[in-house]
Amino acid sequence: MIVVGAGPAGCTTAFHLAQAGHDVLLLEKAVFPRDKICGDGLTPRAVKELLALGVDVDGDGWVRTRGLRVHGPGYMFEQPWLSVAPFPDFGLVRTRHDFDYLLARTATAAGARLLQGTKVTSPLMEARTGRVAGVVAQRGGVTHTYRAPLVVAADGASSRLAVALGLQQRKDRPMGVAVRRYYQAPHRNEDHLELWVGLQARDQRGRTYQPYGYGWVFPVGDGSFNVGAGTFHINRTSKNDHRMLFDDLIARLPAAWHFDDAHATSPVRGAPLPAGLNRHPQYIPGMLLIGDAAGVINPLSGEGIDYAMESGRLTAETITSARSRHTAALREEVLLSYPDALRQAYGRYFTVGRLMIQALSHPRIMKLFTTHIMSRSALQPALVKLLGNLPDPHSKDALDRVITALSRTAPSAAPRASPGSR
Repeated sequence: MIVVGAGPAGCTTAFHLAQAGHDVLLLEKAVFPRDKICGDGLTPRAVKELLALGVDVDGDGWVRTRGLRVHGPGYMFEQPWLSVAPFPDFGLVRTRHDFDYLLARTATAAGARLLQGTKVTSPLMEARTGRVAGVVAQRGGVTHTYRAPLVVAADGASSRLAVALGLQQRKDRPMGVAVRRYYQAPHRNEDHLELWVGLQARDQRGRTYQPYGYGWVFPVGDGSFNVGAGTFHINRTSKNDHRMLFDDLIARLPAAWHFDDAHATSPVRGAPLPAGLNRHPQYIPGMLLIGDAAGVINPLSGEGIDYAMESGRLTAETITSARSRHTAALREEVLLSYPDALRQAYGRYFTVGRLMIQALSHPRIMKLFTTHIMSRSALQPALVKLLGNLPDPHSKDALDRVITALSRTAPSAAPRASPGSR
């Protein structure tokens, strides 16, 4: 098997495939350690996947978080990570600079082969059947061809492989943008993910408004912090000024925290966040899409690492199940079910997220949400569960039952025909 991209999705896929006894080649265009634009925060969903990989989350380099600290207009509240089966009751923070490298080493320890500095340029197509039969890549200035029975495209939001095959992002699904900067500063928080809601952006006419999104301050250890801001929208013509949003966040933070240019250790950098299963189909003959390439990002929170790892595990399970079948037709039948498995796992929740974003994209509703709804202590645990997708479907707790009911009654994000779909 070939896995393209050694981020959380690709590394998790490679690990589980190797554990199942498959021959796995993991291709990464960069050379580790390398940076990625990210908030670096890991929810209990992501921690669960790390534990399944056997990663020592008590070792050096990890910051353990107890929950969220949310700052809004005139209020602040702390909400611990709730004890929700089957997730642990803590989160983690670790910079992507070495987080991905740790996952890559975990995959290679399981038996995957890693080639760094290998830029995949196109899929390799089987002329007779039109099936993906491998990839073409540049390594050390030399063009190489790698063949495999299946290719996993874990090559990020822009996904060169998906675009080459005509699989474009859907414009009716949420798209986010996030910017972040690192600081070395004397802020004392080292056990919460801190969020700021109600940030101000400016529209094309110069008017200020509250977009759907939030700012964050996440501790990454040794007195360093990841500080950033992000928004989500569905109307692709929306042009939020994310530098203004980031500056608004910095202006709200206490001056004593010294999140200023003098204490910055990186430039402000941004990245897109394709969400809500916004590229489909997630399987075409010979290739599966996972992680950001498939748009497997939570449209309410912007979380991507946990869903990348979960979809990586699901991808590996699908491939293993398919390869155990005795005929090509039966193997293809299993692979063709992969998009349905993704929709079953995330479709209803992502639909809830899309509908919420549509509503909260109206400035008055967003202001009502940040000013009045989030300030109510009785609603805060439910909001954390909903935004983090952490309800317990088997719980008798009223909050869990309401959130589970919302997800179950929502449509499952069924695909529609689009150019390039096969």
